[in-house]
Amino acid sequence: MNYIERRTKSVSSRIIPVQPFDYVVFGATGDLTKRKLIPALYHRFYDGQFDEHSRIIGVSRTKWTDADFQKAARDDIAQFVEKEYQDEKVIDRFVSTFSYVVNDVTDEAKWGDLGGKLRDDPKVVRAFYLAIAPDLFGPTCEYIKKKGYYRRDARVVIEKPLGHDLASSIAINDEVSRIFEEDQVYRIDHYLGKETVQNLLALRFANILFEPVWNSTHIDHVQISVAETVGAGTRGYYDESGALRDMVQNHMAQLLCLVAMEPPASDGANALRDEKLKVLRSLQPITAADVGKVTVRGQYRAGSIDGQSVPSYQDELPEDKKGSKTETFVALKAEIGNWRWAGVPFYFRTGKRLATRASEIVIQFRDIPHSMFDHAEGAPRPNRLIINIQPDEGVKMFLMIKDPGPGGMRLREAPLDLSFAATFHERTPEAYERLLLDVIRGQQTLFMRRDELEAAWRWIDPIRNAWDASSDAPQAYAAGTWGPSGAVALIERDGRTWHEDDN
Repeated sequence: MNYIERRTKSVSSRIIPVQPFDYVVFGATGDLTKRKLIPALYHRFYDGQFDEHSRIIGVSRTKWTDADFQKAARDDIAQFVEKEYQDEKVIDRFVSTFSYVVNDVTDEAKWGDLGGKLRDDPKVVRAFYLAIAPDLFGPTCEYIKKKGYYRRDARVVIEKPLGHDLASSIAINDEVSRIFEEDQVYRIDHYLGKETVQNLLALRFANILFEPVWNSTHIDHVQISVAETVGAGTRGYYDESGALRDMVQNHMAQLLCLVAMEPPASDGANALRDEKLKVLRSLQPITAADVGKVTVRGQYRAGSIDGQSVPSYQDELPEDKKGSKTETFVALKAEIGNWRWAGVPFYFRTGKRLATRASEIVIQFRDIPHSMFDHAEGAPRPNRLIINIQPDEGVKMFLMIKDPGPGGMRLREAPLDLSFAATFHERTPEAYERLLLDVIRGQQTLFMRRDELEAAWRWIDPIRNAWDASSDAPQAYAAGTWGPSGAVALIERDGRTWHEDDN
């Protein structure tokens, strides 16, 4: 029994090794590869899901050698992997799978040759990860085809942004689909790889408890919040995108789908994605006339986070971007026009430089129809289900109970608290760990299908167009707060409030 087999057996019987693969990473010297892909692959190697029979092949314009790429991988592991998982023997074996090709897909004369790196073995899965700018997706796929590296069983992974509107998204997907069939394309959204997001499926469809009340009869409203404390001004991409395109169109729309979709017939990829598509197509359009009533956009000004002063978005921008109206915060009210959700508002809130880092889904149930506790201290409050996506992954269900002790009926709210860290006592894998190896397995359940992506753009584009046509600037909010006052007004007009963390 070799080292990986022993570790696999001792760590967890649930770890199932994948087939040997050749993973080609275009953009191998970029930030995504450094911070996410290499650490994720290392953890999967460490836990025994693949070994030296697989290869990781970096491709970039940077003039590196195999040794340079291996050294960079060591540095990335040292910086981004927890110390307790840094085992020098494992690292040595892991980086031995790395090789590198210098390549510039924008210039045919500088196309590198992957031929000596790729194995012509049908038992070895071939995957191409395009961690590069979307305008290079087409040329890169063309390069793969012309150089003879394409196989019908090969997979291609493409990262966002997949366009800046519906038309550009269609154009990008058309370029990719000229080479790769839809069942070969893996559009990655790392939010779908998070354990809590996947557990939303288990919570809904592996338990009989919730489904009978998962509808407008029992649910008052739903809140989906993604708050970040980091800024955005130094990211060139962000100023071209903004919070609406960066977060709402993909991550938050996908969370909405998992909350609102009908039970799929099976756990097959297309069964699940068919139901998500129905939700996206059922979203009530937000027209130009409605935008001012149901959307709020903001931009952070200088403030303080965790006692540290932080600059405004405008101060972070380069000189040629000063005066940008790009939003760093979005709040909006969405409605789904179908039988299950008619009349139930879905409130979205996301932004940079907010009070804390947190992603959560709040299912707010309705009031009880009648209270028998006329003389009790404390009125009954509606039940809430809180799904914490990050940073403290878990699920809380808030119920009304009697406060212990004599002297009458005293009602109080208390949580049933399922903390993943406290319950499972083991490291929770990062999203990319699951998704990278799902590509090798050929499992597309947690990846977006093209028609899903286009349906989301059809809903988002009218909002973006209305904002662009308006002379109004985004509302200012101080860094370290929960966004502009308009976001509070948006939900309080309906007699509701944003959820704040309960201690």
